[in-house]
Amino acid sequence: MDDNHEASAGNHLLITLSETEGITVMTVHGEVDRDSAPQLLQALTTRDASARRTVLNLSGITFMDSSGVNVLIIAHRAAHSAGGWLRLASPGPSLSRLIQLVGLDEVIACHPTIHSALQS
Repeated sequence: MDDNHEASAGNHLLITLSETEGITVMTVHGEVDRDSAPQLLQALTTRDASARRTVLNLSGITFMDSSGVNVLIIAHRAAHSAGGWLRLASPGPSLSRLIQLVGLDEVIACHPTIHSALQS
């Protein structure tokens, strides 16, 4: 991966961006809750971001509530509408369970690794 830079740091989140082969990899560290969800939403749905092909690296997420799930759905729809896409990658065990329980993996492609998300 190349072109690595910090996108933003806020209440509970650190969001970094890198790019590989024209695909943006957005890595999120921290908790996604009602306080930090707007920050993630903004990062994923700005005009430039929603048109991108984006892999969202979830390996650094320590907690996510329904606010975060809603952000992912909104971001997925925005990306699709703009001609881009969103793929989820590397969720930890508890986040993976949440994704499966709410059926998010049936709406947004979810991959066990960043590599598999980039290759699909």
